[in-house]
Amino acid sequence: MINSKPMLVIGTFSFVAICAVLFGFAQTQSGVSPVADTAPKKAEEQFKNIQVLKGIPADQMIPGMQFISTSLGVECEFCHVQGALEKDDKKPKQTARKMIEMMFTINQENFDGHREVTCYSCHRGSTDPVGTPPVMAEDLKPSVGEAKKSEGIRAETNEASGPTGDQLLDKYLKAVGGAAALDKVTSRVMKGTITFGDRDVPIDIFSKDPDKRVSLTHTPDGESVTAFDGHDGWLGVPGRPVREMHGPDIDGAAMDADLHFAAHLKGMFSEVQVRGTEKIGDHDAYFLVGRRGEKTPLRLYFDAQSGLLLRLIRYGETPFGRMPTQIDYADYREVGGVKIPYRWTLARPGGRFTIQLTEVKQNVPVDDAKFAKPPAPPAEADKGSAK
Repeated sequence: MINSKPMLVIGTFSFVAICAVLFGFAQTQSGVSPVADTAPKKAEEQFKNIQVLKGIPADQMIPGMQFISTSLGVECEFCHVQGALEKDDKKPKQTARKMIEMMFTINQENFDGHREVTCYSCHRGSTDPVGTPPVMAEDLKPSVGEAKKSEGIRAETNEASGPTGDQLLDKYLKAVGGAAALDKVTSRVMKGTITFGDRDVPIDIFSKDPDKRVSLTHTPDGESVTAFDGHDGWLGVPGRPVREMHGPDIDGAAMDADLHFAAHLKGMFSEVQVRGTEKIGDHDAYFLVGRRGEKTPLRLYFDAQSGLLLRLIRYGETPFGRMPTQIDYADYREVGGVKIPYRWTLARPGGRFTIQLTEVKQNVPVDDAKFAKPPAPPAEADKGSAK
């Protein structure tokens, strides 16, 4: 299980991968470059004592553990022996294996293998699922059906009257300045602060076309780095070896690094469906779901008046369910003919942080060396462990 609270200082597009840095949960690729070893590893090839999760991709293990951690409201040590994660000394680890097998069986035998039931379906942030309906001590909360609708994934709803999905995407592109203005942006350098809890820490963000981005968070303990070079992503914190991103973190990093995101958005989708309107703060917003073939869908909220993007929700696949990431955008300002948000808040089930920019420069020289991936660390002697 993963404790997410100290992770928020790192950057804007990696969350689950940071768990590997803080807890040594993931095994690095033994110093082998991706070019030399392109075959994806299975969980049992990279982690010790894998029993019920044999055959899943190794890079889904950390997101999967994060999903369990969030669903039960616990940390790694609830199931695992600290420093010896492969051991089966703790009863909750044995119970977790049984619960995982039960979940897989329920979905296979009752939902044609579709992942309808997850850890969160029963636990809802508690180690002990509630079996008795509670009395109403306060105003009614949204029903299960409404909650499922809010995911914007499988719920069946009628398209609302109003603009089509393509019209909303076109209006967004026009609102930020248009494709011609975006095409002129080759780099962006940003300064500001990242706020998590009651702490404010300076942050510098460098972006360069095509799809390169690095954020440098200046913590009291040293500089934390989150980077994406257009293909690979990695992160580092003071006193720890550099760790690679995998799976949904790479997908999110690519979106965050795209300087022409508004122009590319329509091309990402195989289908878009408008789902109605919602309130985002004081703004009325149209929201739509964009499907991306084999990738998880995106949920987008556009200001009904300005057409600007107010919220984006993306999902990371895990063996147990989807983990949402919500990004709220605000304080749009024009820089070189293009409107960009000067403030955004990233929230995951385990925490949130806000970045407020104070200075933005575009089309300034940015050395490619800033995005150079550090050398891989030496092979580690021991493997991590999971379920």
